[in-house]
Amino acid sequence: MPNFLRADEVAKILGVSKPYAYKLIRKMNEELKAKGFITISGRISSQYLNERFYGAGKEEKENAGI
Repeated sequence: MPNFLRADEVAKILGVSKPYAYKLIRKMNEELKAKGFITISGRISSQYLNERFYGAGKEEKENAGI
C-alpha cells in the first residue's frame, strides 16, 4: 500500500463514492493539522486511514500502557 492515498483509492478501499472519500480525507486532514502534522490536500496517509477506520496500532498502544 502506498504511503499516501488519493480519493479514488480511499473510495475503493472503503466502498464509498469518490465525493464522500474527498469529504473523509478533508476531515482526517483537519484532525492531523490540529495535532500539528503537515498534510497534503486531497491525500491521506494510509497509516492514519488504517488507524481511524480499523483501529490499527490501537492494540499496540493499549498493550504498551499508553
